[in-house]
Amino acid sequence: MVTTLDKVDVVTVGVGWTGGIIAAEAVKAGLTVMGLERGRKRGTPDYQHVHDELKYAVRYELMQDTSKETITFRNKKEEKALPMRQQGSFLLGENLGGAGTHWNGQTWRFLPYDFEIKSMTEERYGKEKLQEDDGYTFEDWGITYEELEPYFNAFEKTAGISGEENPLGGFRSESYPTPPMLKSRSLRMFEEAASNLDLHPIMMPSANLSQEYENPDGETINACQYCAFCERFACEYDAKSTPEITVIQTAQKNDNFTLRTQANVVEIITDEDDDSKVSGVKFVDTLTGEEFIQPAEIVALTSYMFNNYKLLAVSDIGEQYDPETGKGTLGRNYCYQVFGGATGFFDEQFNTFMGAGALGMALDDYNGDNFDHEDLDFLHGGNISITQTGARPILSNPVPSGTPAWGEEFKEESIKNFTRVLSVSGQGATSPHKENYLSMDTEYTDVYGVPLVCLTYNFTDQDRARQKYLAERSAEILEEMGASQVDPAPEITDYNIVPYQSTHNTGGTTMGADPETSVVNNYLQHWDRDNLFVVGAGNFQHNSGYNPTATVGALAYRCADGIIKYAEDGGRLEEE
Repeated sequence: MVTTLDKVDVVTVGVGWTGGIIAAEAVKAGLTVMGLERGRKRGTPDYQHVHDELKYAVRYELMQDTSKETITFRNKKEEKALPMRQQGSFLLGENLGGAGTHWNGQTWRFLPYDFEIKSMTEERYGKEKLQEDDGYTFEDWGITYEELEPYFNAFEKTAGISGEENPLGGFRSESYPTPPMLKSRSLRMFEEAASNLDLHPIMMPSANLSQEYENPDGETINACQYCAFCERFACEYDAKSTPEITVIQTAQKNDNFTLRTQANVVEIITDEDDDSKVSGVKFVDTLTGEEFIQPAEIVALTSYMFNNYKLLAVSDIGEQYDPETGKGTLGRNYCYQVFGGATGFFDEQFNTFMGAGALGMALDDYNGDNFDHEDLDFLHGGNISITQTGARPILSNPVPSGTPAWGEEFKEESIKNFTRVLSVSGQGATSPHKENYLSMDTEYTDVYGVPLVCLTYNFTDQDRARQKYLAERSAEILEEMGASQVDPAPEITDYNIVPYQSTHNTGGTTMGADPETSVVNNYLQHWDRDNLFVVGAGNFQHNSGYNPTATVGALAYRCADGIIKYAEDGGRLEEE
């Protein structure tokens, strides 16, 4: 038996950064909101003993249980897709706050070039540079940086981001809410070396705050203690901006918001009387197995990008992308990232035990179109940085190239270099390609019997060239820093889903100005269902050389504006 609940104005599917932002803004506008979260509730009191590398960083205590929900993977459509049985290449969050709980806090704004990559590339280099005949599917996003800038500003104020002006980034209407973090010795070495090479290093914008801060909603975020337990960990001190201590907390202070945890949504329900709308969602109580219908005037998909895609696909909303014909948009333009860095081994020792997820210096001289691509065989680039996140004993084990993988020499080199190594990372964009996409698996299902998402993905020739270029630039910086040995990252071949790379998955529910090449418009309103909104990194038409969270947050504020406008006037939202 399915129980139908009381209707609300807005239901969000997932309560992390995007669901929290939309809930907080909607209740402030007087709308009633039901937040459905399939995980359990957690908060700061649960993280008072979080300094356990084995539990959190190795055994993934905060991550999604792949025995209940996972994806299948193949490099190309001719292969058989198999389930990802354990977390690997990316670490998907679970429970209240989602991946926003365990993120590092690197909070970059995408470049103006990112949002108009197709038109800007064609204008500067000509249409042939887009390599469409080779299967590349670059698209503009249907919104400009200038239009999105106020929403970037809103997210940074909510999160209290610590940072400084980027001479190679987009314009800012206001400075960062808090000053940059402290510079460690390794960061100062990077800064001096990069400056010597006529590059433009800046302190990384960070959600690990440099000082205590009260945001516009009255939520307090504490100052970072540089404890070195950020990545894969929750913050025990409320010093890392997360959804739980900002937007979710703001929403919960309003009587118009209801949070329901352990509620796994399995279907979006189409309105029986109007096929241009949806009427709510169906969910399963993960404790009791009971099924419920949550009616709503507006449905917002605010879960991780794989699940946003999955709910649209299983609910038969939109046309599935077909790589053979190029028709359809749902699942199109899946992208990831490449990492072209280098490791430097030094004669001197460094204290790298303290740190924070976003304690770093970075430069954008090789990001976006900030450098000439005329004679290069790839578009875009990447952000090059050095971070001091904390050298922990299990996963920090650097040895020079040529060292045996075990034995006496391996042990000696491990001990020697534990305090003598610094890494410079080139976080690279990836190019959208017609062969990289999401679909629904025809064999495997989740614990509720719903088909799994199938990921078909491989690095492209552009990705491989870009990764090699960034590795070479990173090595140059380490040489200038005085490393006695520099090992550039090896060139990449095929994408491997096993080793960790980044939780920066994008695409599949892309945004744009044309329903022929996108799933949602620039308010993140679905082209086929007026009262359905889809927000997250799935909206990206390609991936950038940055961490995605700030851009996801900006899009969530843009989407919240759209939801409020729709609640007032209804119909198709048009750009103002």
